[in-house]
Amino acid sequence: MKVYHYPELLLLISLSFFGLFLTGILAIFPPATQDLQFRKPLIGSIFGLICILGIIAAFSPRKCSRIFYCEKEGSSSRHNSKVGLVASSNTSSIFGLKIVHGHHPNCENFSAHEFQIGNKTFCTGCIGLILGGLINLFGTIMYFSNNWQITKESPFFIYIGIIGVVFGLLTPLFNFRQTILRLSLNAFFIFGMFSILIGADMLGQSLFIDLFLISLSVFWLFTRISLSQWNHKRICYICGIRCEFIRE
Repeated sequence: MKVYHYPELLLLISLSFFGLFLTGILAIFPPATQDLQFRKPLIGSIFGLICILGIIAAFSPRKCSRIFYCEKEGSSSRHNSKVGLVASSNTSSIFGLKIVHGHHPNCENFSAHEFQIGNKTFCTGCIGLILGGLINLFGTIMYFSNNWQITKESPFFIYIGIIGVVFGLLTPLFNFRQTILRLSLNAFFIFGMFSILIGADMLGQSLFIDLFLISLSVFWLFTRISLSQWNHKRICYICGIRCEFIRE
C-alpha cells in the first residue's frame, strides 16, 4: 500500500507542505504590521480552545480519530485475543477523565506505537498530543495574556515550528520504530503549530494571518490523523496474518 495510491492523501500532503512553504515565506518577508487591540485576546482564546479540544480528543482516540484496527476473519473475540489481533478497550481515570489506552491491535507490529506503564499501555500519538497540547496551552496563556515580546526571535520560532510540523507529518511515512522518538515527534508536532503562530503573530501582528495559521494548524492535524490511519492499514496489510479492517 503506497501513499501515491491514495490521491486524496497525496492532496492533503501537498497542501500541507504548500502551507509550510507559505509560512517560510512569511518568515523571510514579514508583512507590514496591522495590530488590532482585540487581536491577541481573540487569537489566544481561539487557539487555547483548540488546544483544550485536542487534549480532550486524545482521551477518546477511537471516537475522535476513527483509527482502524484488525480482527481475524471468522473468529471470535476470545480467540482473536489469544493471537493478539484485537484492540484493548481498557480505560483509566486521570483527574476524573476517562482515557482509552491500548487501542492499537495487540500485535508486535504496533509495539512502537504504544508504551507500557505497569500493566497499562498508552498510545504514543495520544500522549504526545496531550503533552503538546498542555505545553501549547501554557504558552498560549503566557504569550497572549501577557506582554511577552519576542520580536528578534520571531523568525527562529517560525523555523522551529516548521521543523516540528515537517517531522510530525513524516512520522507515519517512515514508521519510526523507537517509542520515545515517536512520542517526542508527536509532541514536537503539536508544539510546532504554536511556535509558528507566536512567531508570525509578533512579525505581522495581523488578525488575518493569525486566523489563517490557526486554520492551517487544524488542517495539518487532520492530515496527520489521515496519515496515521493509512499507516495503520499499511501495517496490517503487509502482516502475514489475514486481517480485515473494522471500525470500532
